[in-house]
Amino acid sequence: QVQLVESGGGLVQAGGSLRLSCAASGSIFSISAMAWYRQAPGKQRELVADITSGGSTNYADSVKGRFNISRDNSKNTVYLQMNSLKPEDTAVYYCNQVVLGMDDYWGQGTQVTVSS
Repeated sequence: QVQLVESGGGLVQAGGSLRLSCAASGSIFSISAMAWYRQAPGKQRELVADITSGGSTNYADSVKGRFNISRDNSKNTVYLQMNSLKPEDTAVYYCNQVVLGMDDYWGQGTQVTVSS
């Protein structure tokens, strides 16, 4: 059973930066696709960024040029570096792991609040 534990959320002023981390248990991290999603109050969960097992990345238009997703397979950890944060980035951020396009796992979420 895979467990994902996010950390790094918090309160930051607009224009500031945060780095989220997601540590995964198990031995299948390196062959998994990883992603960060977010959900703001009253809104649907949306994809922020994802990274394949080979390191290819994809970003939502709203975060391109500001956020960077990366992974460290030696630490079973995926990161989301968030720069130039805006109030509209306020949400609960969730880590997601997909194994071979089949099994799907989620973390418990970490709150990011950006004040104006």
